[in-house]
Amino acid sequence: MNPVEQLLRNFQDLVATVPEFVQPFVVLLASMVPFIEGEGAGPLGTFGGIPPVIAGVAAALGNFLVVAGIVLLGSRVREAAVTRRAARRAVGDTEAPVKPESKGRQRFRRYLVRFGVPGASLLGPLAIPTHFTSAMLVASGTPKRWVLLWQGVAIVLWTTFTTTVAWLAMSALLGA
Repeated sequence: MNPVEQLLRNFQDLVATVPEFVQPFVVLLASMVPFIEGEGAGPLGTFGGIPPVIAGVAAALGNFLVVAGIVLLGSRVREAAVTRRAARRAVGDTEAPVKPESKGRQRFRRYLVRFGVPGASLLGPLAIPTHFTSAMLVASGTPKRWVLLWQGVAIVLWTTFTTTVAWLAMSALLGA
């Protein structure tokens, strides 16, 4: 048995110590962590011996639940900030000078204009977690339904892709 195969077997033995009905819940929780997300949790579950479909669905669901929470909370925060700013302007309050946009925000706006919400959602996981992408999209004024739709599509596609690659790699390594 080669070292990679041994490591994989040891990891599967570790996962097997968790009750079988709890294993998808562990994958779901792991997918809620930025930088792990569905793209990392699905393959981890698959490598751990959880059936790929169950691991992928649990990973995508957990990732989407967190993104939905971020989008809903972020849209409320943005609405409050916009309302407060409008009220200040209506009263003629010029105490708070308008800050210039940061270079990062300017770059994000250029990419959003160039690729749109679908492009930002589908290509975003290559650079930053969906948690951050969804927060930036909502903060920029993108409608929350549009963000939820495209982030959901991106999460399902990326989780399916990475989980399938993990399953194929594991099948090739173990000859199963």
